[in-house]
Amino acid sequence: METLKRGFYTGERALFHLADTRIEEAIFDDGESPLKHSSNIELIDTSFKWKYPLWYAENISMKNCRLFDMARAGIWYTNNLVMDNVTIEAPKSFRRCNNIKLNKVSFFNAAETLWSCRGVSLNDVKVKGDYFAMNSSDMTIDKMELVGNYGFDGCSNVTVSNSVLLTKDAFWNCSNITVKDSYICGEYLGWNSENLTFENCTIESLQGMCYIKGITMKNCKLINTTLSFEYSDVDAQIEGKIDSVKNPTSGIIKADHIDELIMEDNRVDTTATKIIMEE
Repeated sequence: METLKRGFYTGERALFHLADTRIEEAIFDDGESPLKHSSNIELIDTSFKWKYPLWYAENISMKNCRLFDMARAGIWYTNNLVMDNVTIEAPKSFRRCNNIKLNKVSFFNAAETLWSCRGVSLNDVKVKGDYFAMNSSDMTIDKMELVGNYGFDGCSNVTVSNSVLLTKDAFWNCSNITVKDSYICGEYLGWNSENLTFENCTIESLQGMCYIKGITMKNCKLINTTLSFEYSDVDAQIEGKIDSVKNPTSGIIKADHIDELIMEDNRVDTTATKIIMEE
């Protein structure tokens, strides 16, 4: 494999169609699409300062690299990419990519990032931005910190663990989602979704977990969570109390106490949901 070290690259398509190359301590500055259609590339301690650095690429590894603000829409239509200890300042960083593994990656402006991607592994990732991971599938996430609304809209087959999610309208229009050992704060959690599971989670959500076809909650805490489970099919085991529950369609809800239970027989079949209060 050829090695290019300490290069300074400018101009459009600076290393277009490059293959089988290790790039170390390089800077890609003014010039779009520097590594478009590249393959089998190792990037070490390298900086990208302009738009569209990796489009239509295959088999890319990046370690100790940086994508600056203008490296926006940076990695699209790319397959088999591994990042380790990478800082990304730019928005719209991934689109329609497959088989992505990110370890110790920080997204400082993750607006519209990781859209329509498949086969994604995130470990120890920090994210700030709205609409993260929209319409992506087959994701495994551990130790994520997400700050930004509308996270994971339209996703499927996602497992999240040991994470902190501060995101309004998270997991809308989703299917087959499992969240374990995590903290979630945000209004309207999980609306219009199917097969959502939360285990050992702490959740704060105004009108959370509504309009869901199959929500399972095991050993979860609902803190300041009101008007929950409206028009949802529920199997919930809650530690402590729930502030309020409104018109679930069916299932079972078990908690120490429910401060406000709203069951309107002109809205739902109130006999289809079993409510168990331990106190």
